[in-house]
Amino acid sequence: MSTYQPDDPYQGSESGKSQVGQQVVLVLLICVALVLLYNIFFSDGSSSLTSFFQPSKEVKLTYVPSDFNPNLDEEATLRVLAQPDVYAKEFDDIVYHFNINLLYHVASRMSLPDSLKRRLEPEYVKHHQYLKTLYYNDFIALKDTSATLYETWYNDNANQAVELFSEVAGKYTCFFVTQIMATLLRADNGRLMAKGDGVDSPCGIAIREGLQPLVERLKKKAAVMDFSASQGLLKERVRKGIAELATYELQSRLALDKKLQYELFGYAISETDIRVEAISVVKAGFRLNDYLDVTYSPSKDMVYVTLPQPVILSHEVYPKIDKLDVGFLAGITGEEMNRNFNELRRQFREEAIGQEQVLEKAKMRADSVMTMLLGPTIGAMGRKVKLEIRFAEQQVQPPAEDGGKGNSEPAPPQLSDPAPPTIPQSKRRNLAN
Repeated sequence: MSTYQPDDPYQGSESGKSQVGQQVVLVLLICVALVLLYNIFFSDGSSSLTSFFQPSKEVKLTYVPSDFNPNLDEEATLRVLAQPDVYAKEFDDIVYHFNINLLYHVASRMSLPDSLKRRLEPEYVKHHQYLKTLYYNDFIALKDTSATLYETWYNDNANQAVELFSEVAGKYTCFFVTQIMATLLRADNGRLMAKGDGVDSPCGIAIREGLQPLVERLKKKAAVMDFSASQGLLKERVRKGIAELATYELQSRLALDKKLQYELFGYAISETDIRVEAISVVKAGFRLNDYLDVTYSPSKDMVYVTLPQPVILSHEVYPKIDKLDVGFLAGITGEEMNRNFNELRRQFREEAIGQEQVLEKAKMRADSVMTMLLGPTIGAMGRKVKLEIRFAEQQVQPPAEDGGKGNSEPAPPQLSDPAPPTIPQSKRRNLAN
């Protein structure tokens, strides 16, 4: 009996491998088909095969003229911006009202229908919770709230607050305006086609037609307020009792050089050279009239002393002009001199708080100072009794430097409600703080 043997003994195995490979390819094709079907029928914004293969639709708009009216009391707004730590709730109201009116203005310029305009405020409410925190924290970080008295004296308190608000608002305006408009118009994957008067992006409209004009108006009002506040500062002697504990002192020295040139046809023909030098004495510590708590625990034989957060208690600056070469054409005005003095003062405070960490060092010194003050009393209570220093998490009552009004508390400013053009103002929703 004879048997047949193939010439290639591995032919059968290769055929099996080929079949396995075909099966793998078939499984992959099935998986791809399932993914496509899921995207077509179950993903957001697509409910049919035709819509899946069609390109993103264009959103066509016709821009129309519109005037931006934020409906904010400028004087009250400046008072809030000058002391945001005192008027924290009013600061939140300013951010809310300004941003809402900004959105209404952008919508009016883009000639959006009333049905979309009515959705602006509910959409913004979704973002306001984190936006108000970002605005406030950034503003407080940039503004030295303990220098109100000095900024007022140098005619720069309200004006500086306006500049800081412009800087902070400029960081977030484009983000939330673009986000909300894209949500309303469903233009995330499409193009925005526009025609008409003053065509611009929603971000450009908000910045150039909303934020920048408001800042310019506030600056003009701030110049008048700063001048009036400086002239009226301490017209009468201010007498008040204080309870302060200074635990750290920093003495430093800085200089500021400045050259002013008078040019004719691009050539400097006259020059004024000025050098202002100053020494600074910064004292950091605690305002005990803000908060002070002493508690004794018999079970632990421990005396707990809770102090407020440290602040700059006093800052003395002694300027001196070391060099003043005045050109026959390029002079220097008193306003420029005051600006230079105030700039030196700011540099001293920034260096003391940032580089020298005077507030943290005041905390470190508080333990030894309180031990020296309360040591004899605690020693009389027993050998086992010890002292522990604690610090309050935040100021119970934020300090406000007196501007000649004695100990009276300033009345909270009144802010007018926003009234967007052509759209009835809906009631503000209750926002959780």
